[in-house]
Amino acid sequence: MIYREVKKDIFTMENKYYLAHCISQDCALGAGIAVEFEKKFNLRQKLIKIKSQFPTCVKIDKVLNLVTKEKCWHKPTYQDMNDALWELRYLIETEGIKHIAMPKIGCGLDRLLWLEVKKMINTIFNDVDVEIVVCYL
Repeated sequence: MIYREVKKDIFTMENKYYLAHCISQDCALGAGIAVEFEKKFNLRQKLIKIKSQFPTCVKIDKVLNLVTKEKCWHKPTYQDMNDALWELRYLIETEGIKHIAMPKIGCGLDRLLWLEVKKMINTIFNDVDVEIVVCYL
């Protein structure tokens, strides 16, 4: 894995990057960066049709949606995040995805600590042929 953090708007990343973010199973997409993902990619209607469980990861076009909680007002646990990241790993290995950009997932409105989530990312993807770029403003 190649890992780096950059001060950059995630939505300005090159087209080779798949964009990852966290959502709830109810597909509310009504707060935080999920609002911008919904505006740019019209995800809600596509996600509702899939009826995903959690924790999991659902790919819609070039967006990797980590489903880390049941309802939008819930907060994910570290175990939920860990399980969703393992699902992401399975998905990218299965689909041959080599470039991912993400915000500091789970650390805005979901209130997880970035140092803990970053450790999970580094542990889970350590031996995977993938570049992960974490974007922050």
